[in-house]
Amino acid sequence: MIDIKFLRENPDAVRENIKKKFQEDKLPLVDQVLALDAENRQTIQEAQDLRTARNTLSKQVGMLMGQAKKDPSKLAEAEAAKAQVVANAERLAQLEQREDELAKEIRQIMMVIPQIIDPSVPIGPDDSANVEVQRFGEAVTPEFPIPYHTEIMESFDGIDMEAAGRVSGAGFYYLLGDIARLHEAVLAYARDFMIGKGFTYCIPPFMIRGNVVEGVMSFADMESMMYKIEGEDLYLIGTSEHSMIGRFIDQIIPEEKTPQTLTSYSPCFRKEKGSHGIEERGVYRIHQFEKQEMIVVCKPEESMDWYEKLWQYSVELFQSMDIPVRQLECCSGDLADLKVKSCDIEAWSPRQQKYFEVCSCSNLGDAQARRLKIRIRGEDGKNYLAHTLNNTCVAPPRMLIALLENNLQADGSVKVPKALQPYMGGKELLIPKEK
Repeated sequence: MIDIKFLRENPDAVRENIKKKFQEDKLPLVDQVLALDAENRQTIQEAQDLRTARNTLSKQVGMLMGQAKKDPSKLAEAEAAKAQVVANAERLAQLEQREDELAKEIRQIMMVIPQIIDPSVPIGPDDSANVEVQRFGEAVTPEFPIPYHTEIMESFDGIDMEAAGRVSGAGFYYLLGDIARLHEAVLAYARDFMIGKGFTYCIPPFMIRGNVVEGVMSFADMESMMYKIEGEDLYLIGTSEHSMIGRFIDQIIPEEKTPQTLTSYSPCFRKEKGSHGIEERGVYRIHQFEKQEMIVVCKPEESMDWYEKLWQYSVELFQSMDIPVRQLECCSGDLADLKVKSCDIEAWSPRQQKYFEVCSCSNLGDAQARRLKIRIRGEDGKNYLAHTLNNTCVAPPRMLIALLENNLQADGSVKVPKALQPYMGGKELLIPKEK
C-alpha cells in the first residue's frame, strides 16, 4: 500500500505505475482517492474548527447566563448561544462519523492500488515476459528416461495419493518411508543452512487473524489462497511469511535491533483456485505442503542489499544439493500488488528439459509495514516504516521433484547429496523396492 501523501503529490506517477502493471481498470481509483482525500481533509478541518469554537462558546454561554440573572434582556442571547453549542455538537458528531467512513473508503481503495515497482523491474504483461538473468550449475539430461516424479516416489513405496484422495480429496498425499525421510531431511538441512547464515529459527502460529491477512497480502491473493476457519476470525496460513510478518504488527523496533533476520518452518495451506488449479496426478501444486522460509525486516536503505542476499542464499542451497538452478526476474505484470521487486529461482527438470519454480524472493518495500504499522525508531527518536522481504528457502514436496530427478540413476536408485546424508542416517543411496 502506497503513502496517501505520495499519491496526493504524484498522481501521474501512480497512474503510470498502474499502466506498467497492465491494470488499466484501476486507473479511475486514483481520482476516486483524490476526491475522497480532499473531502476527508476538509471534514477534518471543519471538525477541528468546531472543537476550537466549542470552548469559546461554552465560556460565552456561562458568562451570558450569569448576566441574564441580573439583566433578563440577556437571556435570549444566552439561549441562542446554547442552541449554537447544541447545533455545533450535532454537526461535530456528523463530521466525526463521516471522517471514519472516509478513512475506511480511502483505505479500501488504497489497498487495491499497486505498490510502486522498482525502476529495474522489466515491463511485461505476464510471466511470459519474465527475464532469465543467470544460470548456476550444468543442466544435464541423462541418456536414460526419467519417470514422472510420483512414479519415482512409488518405486520406493514413498507416496500414496490414492489413499489421500479417499481421506481428503484431490491435492493431498501421504509420504512414506525413505521419501518421507528425505522430505524431512531437506527441511532440517535448510533450517541449519539458514541458522548458519545468522538467521533465527522460528516456528510460528499456523493460523492468523483477518487483519493480519489484510496486512500481508492483496485481496485477490487472499480469495484465491486462504482457507478461513468457519465461525472464527482465523485463517490457515498459506506460507509462514504471513504469521512471521504479522509478529511485528503495530510494533516499533529500535534501530539497533534491525535487521530482524528469521527463518521459519510451517505447514502451508492453499486453495489453489484460479488458472493454475490443483495438479491431479502429481505433487507440484497441492493444498498442503511444508516449507522453510526466510524473512527480513530492515531499514529501507538496506532492503535491496538483503534482496540480493536472499536469492543468492537459495542458489547456494540448491547447488549444495546438486540441483542446477536459474534466476528469473519477474516482470511488472507478474508482480503481486504489494511487491516492489521479485525473482524466482527455478530448478532444472531433466524429465521436462526445462526449469520450474522452486523459490520466490520478494522485496515488498514498506507495503506490508504500512498496512500493519511496523515501524523502526531511529537514533534521533523519530519513527519510520520498515521494509519487509521474504524468500522461499525450500518447499518440499516440489523441491523433492528437483532433487529426485537430478539425482536419479539409470538403475532407479537415487543418490543422496552429501549435504543431506547426515540427516538420512548416513545413507548415500536410496534403493527402489522390489516389486
